[in-house]
Amino acid sequence: MIRTIDALNARALVEQGAALIDIREPAEFASERIAGAELQPLSQLSAGPAAVRSSGTVIFTCRSGQRTAMNAARLVAAAPGCTVFLLEGGLNGWLRAGLPVERG
Repeated sequence: MIRTIDALNARALVEQGAALIDIREPAEFASERIAGAELQPLSQLSAGPAAVRSSGTVIFTCRSGQRTAMNAARLVAAAPGCTVFLLEGGLNGWLRAGLPVERG
């Protein structure tokens, strides 16, 4: 089962060292993103040990959470050995929680 996590708990995990990976495309990421998020576009993400560079906790995000939910199995496969979460509501959920983003 793939777990989801709300924005406030996700922020706490990121502050403890979890990797936050944004699977949107570069233009989307460039316009608005969660500070500290790493861009790994879904279109370029493959399964295997080199896909996600983390050995701990990984949180995947997109704009609304739909892209991560639709590709959940692929995302888990791209992070072998990691504890994987999907950010509920994606970037929109982060914004609804009142958390800061970077723009431009």
